[in-house]
Amino acid sequence: MEFGGGSGGDHDGSDSHRRKKRYHRHTSNQIQRLEAMFKDCPHPDEKQRLQLSRELGLAPRQIKFWFQNRRTQMKAQHERADNSALRSENDKIRCENIAIREALKNVICPSCGVPPINEDNYFDEHKLRMENAQLKEELDRVSSIAAKYIGRPISQLPPVQPIHISSLDLSMASFGGHGMGGPSLDLDLLPGSTSSTMPSLPYQPIGISDMDKSLMTDIAANAMEELLRLLQTNDPLWMKSSTDGKDVLNLESYDRIFPRATTHLKNPNVRIEASRASGVIIMNGLALVDMILDPNKFGELFPTIVSMARTIEVISSGMLDSHSGTLQLMYKELQLLSPLVPTREFYFLRYCHQIEQGHWAIVDVSYDFPRDNQFANQSRSHRLPSGCLIQDMPNGYSKVTWVEHVEIEEKAPIHRLYRDLIHSGQAFGAERWLVALQRMCERYACLMVSGTSTRDLEGVIPSPEGKRSMMKLAQRMVNNFCASISTSNGHRWTTISGMNEVGVRVTIHKSTDPGQPNGVVLSAATTIWLPLSPQTVFNFFKDERTRPQWDVLSNGNGVQEVAHIANGSHPGNCISVLRAFNTSQNNMLILQESCIDSSGSLVVYCPVDLPAINIAMSGEDPSYIPLLPSGFTITPDGRQDQGDTSASTSSCSNINHIGCSGSLITVAFQILVSSLPSAKLNMESVNTVNNLIGTTVQQIKSALNCSSS
Repeated sequence: MEFGGGSGGDHDGSDSHRRKKRYHRHTSNQIQRLEAMFKDCPHPDEKQRLQLSRELGLAPRQIKFWFQNRRTQMKAQHERADNSALRSENDKIRCENIAIREALKNVICPSCGVPPINEDNYFDEHKLRMENAQLKEELDRVSSIAAKYIGRPISQLPPVQPIHISSLDLSMASFGGHGMGGPSLDLDLLPGSTSSTMPSLPYQPIGISDMDKSLMTDIAANAMEELLRLLQTNDPLWMKSSTDGKDVLNLESYDRIFPRATTHLKNPNVRIEASRASGVIIMNGLALVDMILDPNKFGELFPTIVSMARTIEVISSGMLDSHSGTLQLMYKELQLLSPLVPTREFYFLRYCHQIEQGHWAIVDVSYDFPRDNQFANQSRSHRLPSGCLIQDMPNGYSKVTWVEHVEIEEKAPIHRLYRDLIHSGQAFGAERWLVALQRMCERYACLMVSGTSTRDLEGVIPSPEGKRSMMKLAQRMVNNFCASISTSNGHRWTTISGMNEVGVRVTIHKSTDPGQPNGVVLSAATTIWLPLSPQTVFNFFKDERTRPQWDVLSNGNGVQEVAHIANGSHPGNCISVLRAFNTSQNNMLILQESCIDSSGSLVVYCPVDLPAINIAMSGEDPSYIPLLPSGFTITPDGRQDQGDTSASTSSCSNINHIGCSGSLITVAFQILVSSLPSAKLNMESVNTVNNLIGTTVQQIKSALNCSSS
């Protein structure tokens, strides 16, 4: 042992001697020249570095490293100076605080000249007065926005000064006859007819014992170990698919490495879905971790996938600076944007662990409650350890690896239109999560950019604040549209006779949200299959030149884009303000957002009147502008293209889409059928919307030469 240790030591010594670094100390003349250059240009380009290297007799690499080190030194010096100034300011404030506390001990009432009986009451009253002033200011602001939208003052609220609104040509034509001014729907209050209301939500807070918390912590820790193996291991856990080259879980290897005592949902209808995908995200790691752990931000990050997300209870709050150790019991519903596909419900634990600086892992795993518990799992879905690995990269980017692994029990047959897409695992797979995350992070990045759009065609968006306000309004429109066609617990869809085997499905709900018109809203949707690639269908709906070919309510009138905001690297990800030609109304515009990625696309639009658009374009809060959007969802059908099709238009022109032998298009409308919250729906109203959707579908097929589909 001594001989082996000695030999190893000699070898290491010789290696270290050979690898000994040679240090070069710059001369005073070189340093003076470099310092002079640094004052003029702290970030020299390659040409400047080459010129310096020739002048000073140094290698360009030495010049590069010297400037890097000098910038680091300057940054450290500035930070030390800032810290010193902050420390001095902190000491000053601390001294003032001590002096004020001492003075308060001897406070005298100015009215009676004696010390107050209870100092706390005095300061509580002062605090309440400050809160009252803040609430009054907020009330005035809301009054201002409401008064501008309805065009007259709110008599119940104090008058406010009018805000500046952007100048928009009042001659802009209208998208006539849709939304609140849409088809005339007769709404007699029929007895016995009921409108659906949102049921009580299945995630009320509960008391969890210390024993349960200990059990949850163990489950989360074990799930984290399994997820890290799935994220960081290739063979033998993952294989490459022979059809598309994506990662596919080797179930035999998985069962051997992670044996389980029991298998959930043991019956022939159980199906396993497992997938993995990775990519680069335009968001830093800590911000992304924060959004995933916050259920509201998580829902905003994935509006097309997550129909509902709530935290039932926080088991552990973790570390404030990194979120490491955070453990939550949560509930969520996942959706595919069609009324033909039921949502997937999960009660699960979400656990965050910081592996090292700049590296986080977040795992989700289903939690099984006892059978007598109100949360006992009645769901058809069981979430095995799934989640993501987030790694910080330079320039504020992150590399994300996502794993989805679930057991699904098919209690009812999947509709044949979506069978291939769902059975392939693409409908709820890792790639869909990842591309949706990439697209939304690009959108957030565009939201933060201070410059206005280069294609603001008539200069109607005057400021960066106006651009951000318009983007927030459009995002709320998309979120509203996604919720309107969800099969969540709050929606009860009824199928009425229609033009195909799918039929038109309708649901109604009472709308009381400030961002929607008050009253009863009718949502109607149907899904069709077309032998065209998703990209072809998306281009057809997005192009304003082809809009008259499918837009029944435009009466064949063309539209013109008057404002354009890009919200992603793909040209299809954008927000448009459109105006229609040759219509009777000149105070209505169309707000439209289109978004596309490899898992599918959306085109969502909504008529908005001119005063409301002006409020948003001037940078005011758009939260109270009522929206009732309609639109289209486009997804690949999940079938592998066989290359043998009867129609020449059915070829796959976009190889980036998954399984692109055809497309599934969901057509959805929302209409305010009555401003009375107690109104009931009658058959004439249903027939009207049924005809509206039927005509729209026929015009789409005719325009795309797919009448026989």
